[in-house]
Amino acid sequence: MTHEQTIDAQALLAIDHKYILHPYSSLKKPLDNLLVTKAAGVRLTLADGTELIDGMASWWSVIHGYNHPELNAALNQQLEQMAHVMFGGITHPPAIQLAQTLVEMTPVGLEKVFFADSGSVAIEVAIKMALQYHYSQGQGHKNKLLTIRNGYHGDTFMAMSVCDPINGMHHLWGQNLIAQYFADAPQSPDDAHWQAQDLDSLDKQLQQHDDIAAIILEPIVQGAGGMRFYAPEYLRQVRARCDEYGILLIADEIATGFGRTGRLFACEHAGISPDILCIGKAITGGYLSFAATLCNEKVSDGIAEGIHPVLMHGPTFMGNPLACAVANKSIELLLHSPWQQRVVEIERQLKRYLLPLAQLSSVANARVLGAIGVIELHQPVDLEKIQPALIKLGIWLRPFGKLLYLMPAYSISPAELKQLLEAISQLLEDIAAYQN
Repeated sequence: MTHEQTIDAQALLAIDHKYILHPYSSLKKPLDNLLVTKAAGVRLTLADGTELIDGMASWWSVIHGYNHPELNAALNQQLEQMAHVMFGGITHPPAIQLAQTLVEMTPVGLEKVFFADSGSVAIEVAIKMALQYHYSQGQGHKNKLLTIRNGYHGDTFMAMSVCDPINGMHHLWGQNLIAQYFADAPQSPDDAHWQAQDLDSLDKQLQQHDDIAAIILEPIVQGAGGMRFYAPEYLRQVRARCDEYGILLIADEIATGFGRTGRLFACEHAGISPDILCIGKAITGGYLSFAATLCNEKVSDGIAEGIHPVLMHGPTFMGNPLACAVANKSIELLLHSPWQQRVVEIERQLKRYLLPLAQLSSVANARVLGAIGVIELHQPVDLEKIQPALIKLGIWLRPFGKLLYLMPAYSISPAELKQLLEAISQLLEDIAAYQN
């Protein structure tokens, strides 16, 4: 790289530092950002030529790897037709094809699709559906949500209201959010260790409150709220209680959908279908911001036949043709690939390297499910110190709190994954050195 190019990189980073607000970053003293100039496969190339193996799949969305030729071609082909057209009063082939595909591949009974432009918006739409369903049925008093602690559902205001109010990242807004109901998070990690008392807190909430419209939760895996896994039996019991109490079940599969847990959708681990399903992240293979909210005909008919028959929501970029086209190709690539075998192989490799690390004094817990690997430390990670160490080891991870975790692209090779995992082992030694 020439000196002039280096100067340009430094100038760009200076502008970035001066003007751009990055997510979850201090406004006064933000951490230094890396200038990425290229991404291909599972590797990020920095401005100085450094290559990093990405263990995050860009927040879990780039399941096929970066710069995939077939996804590129799908975008270019659609671009020649149209980049965007409003979805009110107009439709187009990519959206129609995608809706049919989603109905066919998601849990049985989900027959209606609402396209959104981000995961948080998909959650907002799901909540609006649930509240309007009950309102349209003359049950306007059912206007609260019940969820479980340690959950995370997005950064918009209604989504924040069902994130953990104490341990989550949104406690600052407690005075501004609608108060919802929270049950204790299940502690049983799997069905082999199922404990029925996990339901006690949930049952107490259901018995005490008759104004609950829906239960919203992340099935099987709680993501940004703590990367926790819980037993499918809990999800089965929640489904049964929703039916018993006449309330709806909203499954937030924005992080878990499209194979991440070893099943296409995490609900499949429990063999249940929600009334409303939210999906996003991997839906376009990480190419464009896009999401969808699906519901069953009980919900759609309940709204349509009620006193307020129109779902009043319509994002400007709803059903964007480029996003729909690349989503269609991404799903095609997934379903026509040996994705299950790949996830099983990733899971096996994660277990081989990560689970023994639980013996280290700095590690509180190590856990793996599908293509998700988590190391939970006793002490919070010092990101300012750890991030340079990660770069030096040739990998890209983004730890948060006490968690060091990875969710790589399914296309990662065993050798690349091995390099990631060996670097994590080295990193834990560095963490111990920083803390001593």
